[in-house]
Parts: sequence; C-alpha cells; structure tokens
Amino acid sequence: MQTRCHYSVLIHEQAKKYGERTVFEYRDFGSTEWKECSWKTFSDRVRQVSNAMLNLGVKVQENMGVFSQNVIQYMFTDFGAFGIRAITIPFYATSSEQQIQFMISDAQIRILFVGEQEQYDKAYRVLPLCPTLEKIIIFDPSVKKAPGDPNSMYFDEFLKLGEGYPRQSEVESLYKQANDDDIANILYTSGTTGDSKGVVLTHGQFNAAMRANDECVPVGEKDRVMCFLPLTHVFERGWAFLCLSEGAKIIINTYPKEVQQSLRETHPTCMCAVPRFWEKVYIGVKEKIDNANAVERKLFKHALAVGRKHNIEYLSRGKRPPLNLALEYKMYDKTLFSLVRKQLGLENPHFFPTAGSYVSAEVEEFVHTIGINMVVGYGLTESLATVSCDHLDKTYTVGSVGRPISGIEVKIGENDEILLKGPTITRGYYKREALNKEAFTEDGFFHTGDAGYLKDGELFLKERIKELYKTSNGKYIAPQMIESKLLVDKFIEQLAVIADQRKFVAALIVPAFNLLEEYAKDNGIGYQSMEDLCQNPQIIRMMQERIETLQQQLASYEKIKRFVLLPKPFTMESGELTNTLKIRRAVLNKNYAAEIEKMYQE
Repeated sequence: MQTRCHYSVLIHEQAKKYGERTVFEYRDFGSTEWKECSWKTFSDRVRQVSNAMLNLGVKVQENMGVFSQNVIQYMFTDFGAFGIRAITIPFYATSSEQQIQFMISDAQIRILFVGEQEQYDKAYRVLPLCPTLEKIIIFDPSVKKAPGDPNSMYFDEFLKLGEGYPRQSEVESLYKQANDDDIANILYTSGTTGDSKGVVLTHGQFNAAMRANDECVPVGEKDRVMCFLPLTHVFERGWAFLCLSEGAKIIINTYPKEVQQSLRETHPTCMCAVPRFWEKVYIGVKEKIDNANAVERKLFKHALAVGRKHNIEYLSRGKRPPLNLALEYKMYDKTLFSLVRKQLGLENPHFFPTAGSYVSAEVEEFVHTIGINMVVGYGLTESLATVSCDHLDKTYTVGSVGRPISGIEVKIGENDEILLKGPTITRGYYKREALNKEAFTEDGFFHTGDAGYLKDGELFLKERIKELYKTSNGKYIAPQMIESKLLVDKFIEQLAVIADQRKFVAALIVPAFNLLEEYAKDNGIGYQSMEDLCQNPQIIRMMQERIETLQQQLASYEKIKRFVLLPKPFTMESGELTNTLKIRRAVLNKNYAAEIEKMYQE
C-alpha cells in the first residue's frame, strides 16, 4: 500500500514501516559485487545528509546540482535535500562542460555533487567560470582530485558533517514547514533545438503524480524494480519515487551499457525503459530465429502467431481466449517464451512501463506476445512524466499511448495539438517569463507541441508538430514514425529522416558496424576502412532491400527513396544528440550538408 506524505519525511515513514527490509540492491563504483541497503540505513543516511547540508549552510529552497550516473549516494542526496526543503537539480552524467556551466550559472548553484572521475574533471574545469560554485562533493572515493584543490571533498567526508545529527532539531522544524508549493527539482531539458530550459517541479506535482499513478500502476512491495534510465530523466525519477512510496525494492544499475548483465544477475519484475531497449531485444530474438534451422524457425514462428492471437487479439480487447488457444499458449509460454524471458533475466515479469519516443507497433506486439506486459505511456518533463498509460485492468490498443491518468485534463487544440491541464503540470520554466507566457493557453492549458487524438478513451500520438516535415510536393511527413519502422532492423543502429522542403524522403543511416563487418566477411566483400565498406555497392544493395521490406506499409510519398550509410555514429559530443539520445535534426543537416545534397542531385 502506498505511503502518502511529503517527500521530506517519506523515507523515514517507510523506515518505520519496513525497518531492516532491503530497499536497494546496488554496486559500488567499479565493483561487480551486489550489496544491499535496508530502509533503516536509508533513513539514517538521509537524516545524516540533511544535517550535513545544514552544516554547509544550505538554505531553504537553495539550488544544488547533482552531476552523476545512478548510484545509491544520489538517492541519499535527493531525499536529504528534500528534508531541509532544498532543491536538487540533476545533470545528465554525459553533459558537456558547456552544458553544466550554463546550468550552474543559470540556477546559481553553490554546491555540486558529482559521480566519478569524468564528472569531477568537468566540474573542476568549469569552477573558475562559475562565480556561484563553491563546493564540489564527490560520490566515488577513487576519484583523484586535482593537486591543491581546496573546493572539493569526498561524500564520506561530507557525511561526517552530519554524524550524530547535530542539527536535527532544525531539520525537524523544517519537516513541519515543508509544503506542496516548495520546489523539489528543476530539470533542465536539453531539447532537440538546443535551447536548454529548467522545468520547475514542485512537491505538490510529485504528490499528485504519486496519487494518480497509484490508481493505475500496480507496483508494490513484492516487486524488484531495475533503476535503468538516468535519474535525471523525469520518467525514471517519477517512477523510482513512485516505487519507493509503494515499498518496492530498487536495483540501481549504475552503467547503462551493463543493463543486460544486471538484469540476468538480479531478476527484476519491473523496469521502465525507452522503446530503443525493447527494439534491441526484438532484434536479438529475431536474429536467433533467422539463424535457427528450418524446423526450429517454423516452430518459433508458430509460437509467436499463437502468442499474438492469445495476448493481442483476445486479452488486449478484453475477450476470453478459446480453451484450445489458451492451452496451446500455456504450453508455449512455459517452454519457448519462458526461455526467452530467462535469457533476458525476466523470469517473473510483472509489467514494464515504456515511453520517451514512438513505440513501433511491431515491437509492442512482440513484447506482449512473449508474455511481457509492456505498459506504453506518454508524458513530458513538464507533466512530471505520466500523462497517459495502458492500464493492466483495462483493454488497450497497440499503437495508443494509453488512457489519461486521473487529474489530467486532455484537450485537442489547433493542428490537433495535445493540450494539458492538471495538478501534475509544471507552473513554468525557471526564470523564463516570456517563454512561460507562450507555453500556456489563455485558459491555462499547457502546449505540448505533440499532435494526437482521443478515441474510445485512449490517446494516440500523431507526430511532433515542430518536427513535421513538408516536402516540396506539399505532402506532410512524420519522421519519427518512419524512423521507428526502420530501427527494428538489426543492421540499423541510428537513423535520421531528411524530407523538409525536399522533393522526396531520404535518410542518413548509421549501420550496426559489427554486423556490417560480419556480413562483409561472410560474403567475401573486401574493404580498407569503414568509409569504404559503407560505400560498397553490394552493401548498399543489401540495405536497400531490407529498407524496402520494412517500409511496405508506408504511403509512396513517405518511403525513403535514397539514403547514405555513415561511417561514424551520431554523438552527444558533436551536438547531434541530446542527453536523452534524441536527434538534433538541425545539427545533422549542418554536419552532413554535403552528403544530403548529394542524395538530392539528379
């Protein structure tokens, strides 16, 4: 059952309830050993952090930065800050020096918590450029500080400032003063346009979000939840805090690239993820099917057909499957599908919230087919994550983003724009008065910039209004929809559709280099470099055939007519990706102007 109270005291209330029960499984920096932390220890550390912050002179509603990947110290810091009514501003662990300098200066941050060596080095280098920054506190004890650095201390040293809770009477007083109008976090969105702005999230928003999600998201005390997406991401942050309010156990995965191994080692029942995670699962399983012998391939394809019929054609529509279908599905579920889930580390899957970008119908159907409840949703940083999601106790439609949660009013405005109003919607952007006036309608609805429609109580997305392309022939193209259809191919790692004011659709494609090299080896294709391989006519022909197959259901004007294979990936360092790995199309158009123009030459 959910514990409902202000975040300043949530962990302490849960500690009274659960005591020595484990709340976190985690690994120290650089370690392979999983450790456990109890609710009582969590509460003690949070109290210690609150006291230490007061001893560093942290004031009510002061902004503090957290520049780290997911680690247990991050949780201590967040809730320790909430305990004294301070504000935490999370930075993506991959943020550039320019980005963190902007955020530190914009939010006038005095104290910055950092994760490991990379974050410390960046923070130390911008220190002279940030007049407000006074103190850097380092989570990873193995970080080597710069010689003569007087401004930094390790987290263990910081904790000693709170030993014995010397300021606890003041902390208790601040608990009583804490209220829903207090700002909890400011989340800076990197944005596909490059403009960074701080989204203000209050305790009242979190409180409303926890209540609304509790009604439709059945996470509970028995769940083991993988914390995989960065805690900087509003989806993971809202989800993790919901799980804590429900008494679930959280498994903290520090390094995203290690998540597959972490899943197999810890066997979670739930995890929130972006569609790309499931696209890679789909690609992996599909590849194994393709490489199986004829008998195995036929068996697996039949099993998938049975699973689809049982879970999609019947259960998703609220219909009871016929007995013979139910028995056949049960057999495949206990054999083939359970083996797939076991390889993923998901032997006991409960449900898996998925949002953040367009979810391919093909991938969504596949995940449901193998017996994993994918809960597709839609949300924004400005809405404190969830606007809508599939409800496990209600029918759902593949392709929708679920039903709006309680308290959210959804209205479809001009150009089919989704407009939002409710207690989880931000009151605005930090220090951006002009932008705030533009962000809301006269009657108080927030402009999402997403187009969509409501049908039978479910919300469907169409496209990002600002990312809707118009060809020179007057046809409108939704690039994300096209990209999602092609990203299920194992040979395609990244893809950007080009079409705006052009006479046809083209694409920049970053192939999966290891698979491309394997294909070249198997087919006797010689090459001197990756540039050479990406321009090989046989490789181009193979990719063309795969693309043609994947876009059969698209209208002729939506189909990719030409493409170029790029020998290097899109990166954050080049400015081509945001911290959440979304494409910055304007940057790509600039960086690959020559390649794009060549595709449109007669």
